[in-house]
Amino acid sequence: MFREKLRAASQRNNSFLCVGLDPDPELIGGRHLPGYLQAVIESTLDLVCAYKPNLAFFEALGPSGMNLLIESLAPVPKEIPIIADVKRGDIGNTARFYARALFEAYDFDAATVNAYGGWDAVEPFLAYADRGVFVWCRSSNPGSADLQDQRLADGRPLYEAVAELARSWNTRGNVGLVMGATYPEELARVRGLCPDMLILVPGVGAQAGDLAASVRAALDERGGGIIINASRQVVYASTGADFARAARRAAEGLRDEINRERKAALAAMGSGGGETSW
Repeated sequence: MFREKLRAASQRNNSFLCVGLDPDPELIGGRHLPGYLQAVIESTLDLVCAYKPNLAFFEALGPSGMNLLIESLAPVPKEIPIIADVKRGDIGNTARFYARALFEAYDFDAATVNAYGGWDAVEPFLAYADRGVFVWCRSSNPGSADLQDQRLADGRPLYEAVAELARSWNTRGNVGLVMGATYPEELARVRGLCPDMLILVPGVGAQAGDLAASVRAALDERGGGIIINASRQVVYASTGADFARAARRAAEGLRDEINRERKAALAAMGSGGGETSW
């Protein structure tokens, strides 16, 4: 089960950090892409709870892109979950094949999905009860407010309605939410609506999300339930020959900062922060 695998990796590495793998050819200096990412992965294996490749960066490379992704992920041991960042969402018949591709053909542990199509666009992913499904709820980009903050007839913003829908879909315990670190107040409201669900938090680092506020907002009552993702801040920590060592330093700094903020948040809540709920 994805949740158990995530919990075990988090406890083993004392980490709530997920490293996003978004390989921009212009930023890796002409290096062999799989070799570059393998070096980043190998330098951070003991610092993360998960990896999150964004498939767009590989699909843009043409027919060989997915083979390059598979090669890049070769150093990731089975004990560390891999979250496919794809934000797929389509009518049920098409969604069924998207889910089959991600969870059967490529055997990812989890995937991000787009709930705009409603229940039948998401259910084919949820049917894989052993895999995680993260519903895109409140994204980290500035334009997210164009739709996600729109008010419904009952006064709720759309992203809150999406969170509540996702909660109702969580009958198998495999649904989580994507909530950007750039909007910690909204993140806190969604945690209140979905107290037991996993929350994947992108947007720290290059997007200048508030790490401390996001950790405080996203933690569940037992000190877990969060996956804090950083991509560019780690993968491109250096453009020189020391890129792998720099990636490790950046990942270790983020992991330790997340843990410090978590400890402070738990102290403020009066919790000891032992076993996490996940």
